[in-house]
Amino acid sequence: MYDKLEQLNKIRQVIKTGGGRKRIDKQYEAGKMTARERITTLLDPGSFRETDVFASSEGFGLNNIKNPGEGVVTGYGWIDGRKVYVYAQDFTVSGGSLGRVHAAKICKIIDMAMKTGAPVIGLNDSGGARIQEGVDALDGYGEIFFRNTMASGVIPQISVILGPCAGGAVYSPALTDFIFMVSGISQMFITGPQVIKAVTGEQVSMETLGGAATHNRVSGVAHFISGNEADCLRTIRVLLSYLPANNMEEAPVFASEDPLTGREELISVMPDDPNKGYDIREIIRGVVDCSQFLEIQPYYAQNGVVGFARFDGRSAGIVANQPCVMAGSLDINVSDKIARFVRFCDAFSIPIVTFMDVPGFLPGVDQEYGGIIRHGAKIIYAYSEATVPKITIIVRKAYGGAYIAMCCSSLRADAVYAWPSAEIAVMGPEGAVNILSHKEISMAEDPVAMRKKLVAHYQDQFSNPYVASSKGFVTDVIDPRDTRATIIDALNNFSTKQETRPRKKHGNIPC
Repeated sequence: MYDKLEQLNKIRQVIKTGGGRKRIDKQYEAGKMTARERITTLLDPGSFRETDVFASSEGFGLNNIKNPGEGVVTGYGWIDGRKVYVYAQDFTVSGGSLGRVHAAKICKIIDMAMKTGAPVIGLNDSGGARIQEGVDALDGYGEIFFRNTMASGVIPQISVILGPCAGGAVYSPALTDFIFMVSGISQMFITGPQVIKAVTGEQVSMETLGGAATHNRVSGVAHFISGNEADCLRTIRVLLSYLPANNMEEAPVFASEDPLTGREELISVMPDDPNKGYDIREIIRGVVDCSQFLEIQPYYAQNGVVGFARFDGRSAGIVANQPCVMAGSLDINVSDKIARFVRFCDAFSIPIVTFMDVPGFLPGVDQEYGGIIRHGAKIIYAYSEATVPKITIIVRKAYGGAYIAMCCSSLRADAVYAWPSAEIAVMGPEGAVNILSHKEISMAEDPVAMRKKLVAHYQDQFSNPYVASSKGFVTDVIDPRDTRATIIDALNNFSTKQETRPRKKHGNIPC
């Protein structure tokens, strides 16, 4: 028996060394960790339990292990004491290429995660399909895609791009909830620079085409960008602290902590001039626990802000307009960003708190040609579909269709609160007066004074929060300093909310 145990240990050691010392050194030279080092860094110390260690596509020769682990390390472990499933492609073994057994190992991990109700994290670092396996490799991708789709809304799925991810391989990350990338080492694209040059004549580098900055700032494919792998893996741990393990559980509850800023500071955030911008994140940090806000896609569609925070120790999704970027107006990209985040929160029973300061949908030929109608409809669909507690705070502008889209009472917000600075109307007072009183202003002895008088009258009669409140569209007009207490009280009140929707197979969200 001792001989056999010694043999077992030798085989395990060969598999653990992956593609060998030379290929591991190349990984280091590229500024990358090995697959096993990534798992060790991500998980609680000593918690990883590997599965399918001896999987092989060519049988198992004790003295001739050609592709140790089949180029992917799979298993489960714990993050902050909570179970997660993980797979990490090993670029030192056949370039991390995906074949039949490689795919089967990943599929099994996703199946286990579904059965036990735990998040799954994929660490992607692969040269793509294993060409010599032909259609078997393609079928393997299809099996993974199907599982990603079935797991959507059931367990959180996180993809981490830590090397190349090209061709059909990109669609597994695209089907998951959050994509993390690292500057300088992550690339994602359907067709690489050489193919693009051959077909279109365009010359572009891999980094420009599909690097971390491109997908975090331009395409919106990714959600997080980090400067190195260690920071990336730490951020995953932070994200998971806000999320439940599955759609049947609640997110972890922490001790309640007051914001780092005082209540009085909320009053000074917003300029007196309604046409001046400000950073909505100052308001968010002024009301959430410990002023901690994990923003999602912070560099994409910056006219809107989404992310996670806590109120009284409990997780909440935050959605807000950003007045210092494009005045906080809704365009194509931010519509997609907000709608997808709202749907994620609803799928995992995370209440949504919306901070509204929106002048309207962005006008322009490009927006109309690009489909702002169908993209904007996604926000309306997502909020209407959501059955989690929905609390809306109108801090300033709330104009036209954008007011509706940002979760007003008619989209079944459970409570809508307004600051005294709120302006709720079909359009801004200046624009409304120009349309309604154009003739009266032009015929006045002093057009400027007349226009100013009519604007003040419009604000008094139509665009202040008290008109909307008198009609039942606003629950209460509150002192900005009471915002945190008001939100916590509302979330507690609606924590047992039960709401049903018509029976149907599924709806058809605008695309």
